[in-house]
Amino acid sequence: MSNPSMETLRAKAMRLPLDPGVYIMKNAKGEIIYIGKAKVLKNRVSQYFGSQNNHSTKVRRMVENVRDFDYILCGSEFEALILECSLIKQNMPKYNILLKDDKGYRYVKITDEEWRRIQSVKQKQEDTAKYIGPYLSGFVVNESVDAALKIFKLPDCNRNFSEPRRNQRPCLRFYIGQCMAPCCGKISLEDYNERLEDAIEFLKGEVKRGGTKEYIEVLEARMNEYAERLEFERAAEMRDRLNAINRITERQKVVFSGSDTEDVFALAREDDKICFNVLRINDGRLSASENYFTEMEDSLEDTRAEMLKRYYTVNDDVPGRIILDGEASDTELLEEWLSDKAGKKVRLVVPQKGRQRELSQMSKNNAYEKLAQTHKRSKADTAVIELGELLGLASPPEFIESYDISHTAGADAVGGMVVFRNGVPYKDSYRKFKIKEAVGGDDYGSMEEVLNRRFARYFKEVEELTEKAEAEGKDPEEALKDAKGFARLPDLILMDGGLGQVHAAENVLRQFELDVPVFGMVKDSKHKTRAITSDGGEIAISQARKVFALVTGIQDEVHRYAIGYHHQKHSKGARKSVLTDIPGIGPKKSELLWKEFKTLDAIRRADLADLSAVPGISHADAVNIKKVLHYN
Repeated sequence: MSNPSMETLRAKAMRLPLDPGVYIMKNAKGEIIYIGKAKVLKNRVSQYFGSQNNHSTKVRRMVENVRDFDYILCGSEFEALILECSLIKQNMPKYNILLKDDKGYRYVKITDEEWRRIQSVKQKQEDTAKYIGPYLSGFVVNESVDAALKIFKLPDCNRNFSEPRRNQRPCLRFYIGQCMAPCCGKISLEDYNERLEDAIEFLKGEVKRGGTKEYIEVLEARMNEYAERLEFERAAEMRDRLNAINRITERQKVVFSGSDTEDVFALAREDDKICFNVLRINDGRLSASENYFTEMEDSLEDTRAEMLKRYYTVNDDVPGRIILDGEASDTELLEEWLSDKAGKKVRLVVPQKGRQRELSQMSKNNAYEKLAQTHKRSKADTAVIELGELLGLASPPEFIESYDISHTAGADAVGGMVVFRNGVPYKDSYRKFKIKEAVGGDDYGSMEEVLNRRFARYFKEVEELTEKAEAEGKDPEEALKDAKGFARLPDLILMDGGLGQVHAAENVLRQFELDVPVFGMVKDSKHKTRAITSDGGEIAISQARKVFALVTGIQDEVHRYAIGYHHQKHSKGARKSVLTDIPGIGPKKSELLWKEFKTLDAIRRADLADLSAVPGISHADAVNIKKVLHYN
């Protein structure tokens, strides 16, 4: 579908001023479908109505539906950013990133009944209950409500408390100190309501960053006050609540030490589909893990920037440090806006190592896990998707080829090629190579020989398949889609080794004028997979669990395959040499004997008549065989 108004829109965009401002895209009905900001309005808006090749699928769909646009001039790009966020919040345009997590908004509900209850709910209902919220994170609300019920010993069941049965046996939560059992008359309505009001105050702080710490200070002050007034039972109750809060927050501690407060953003990508995971770290404690789904903007940098703007437009709680898994567009502008919003200096950080890098990878693992669940992907699928992103590939590598060389002190050198399709071994396309030209022990020369033969066969088999398809009246492209082995190019080559092997592969690819990404798989001193390498340096994979498992599996498989072929060839050669050392017995006669008797022991036990009966074996040969094998 093309936009019939494209020429008109392009002409209008070219008349825009070279000033900062906000542009507002509208559809045929006059509805606002996208709002953006620009440092130079003319340059930014005109890009939409030029070539569509560089736009993502989402942006192309938006442009197809635009029939007109308005704009608002601003004094600076910073003012434009503030206005953009405000207008998006008011209008919720279809093609802007809108925060919709995997669970939806959550509320804390306090029921309107004699014995009120606290619940976590997804939606407000038309009733007389009291609601606190909405909150972005269902994780936070669920965890906070659960903690409040345990700390203040409030019920989480549906029993009737208005007519308590004193002879009724309480449930397990009463016996483990997590409920006051109003169903059995263990607490008065007055005391129950006092606890419930305290729980509500706790929740109002708990779902906001830093709230627990503030409430602890309130409890400590109450405990000291009761103790001074010699109300030791009340003081003990405050102490028990403090201990309960500490126990619950301890269980929520992140494995990383420290008392930092920060947000962590990481994305998982499959084509243009994006899942963002946000980890909220409060005083070194994981207080929330949220997932949001969107589509890719024109670039990953733009997508991260849009996500940050949308997230902090609806969330006023901005930490001093925000960790990202990659660069975002307009970093300085975003930091200025976030600092102004938070009333303190805010930094956007893309960590390369250390604790923050571990947090970033933890968030990315969560994003890929959620993406896999949502799109019903296997672990192998998501590992391939994550590998493609990690290596900066345009798309996930469906076919991965890996190569290894094996020999014994330069003798019996062989090469092995294994293929993984969508993250699992594709054994129909495995291939073996006997090194014929390279000098024994020259691994780089051997690898170049293997790859030269592999890609020469590619062109030969493609030509043969094409000719066959044309002769049969079939579509050659369709025939090549189902090709196996050499007749199909890989999307990625992983060499078992470092830069030397990578360069050997790149030399061959240049000769054949083929563009296939090549990386090496590096092992540590214990011969375990450590990283992926290229001319750009090493890429650590130990924190990316699925990628690490995939790459380790590929490296182990190609090593197993190559060394297995080498052992087979070496054993066969050693087996033949036992007979070819006998006078008059060459390779051909040796092969005849093995074919007839199968084992060396059977040849040794055979008498002269049996040996002479083998075609090609003379009586003299039989005598020499008996002489030599008798003494061996």
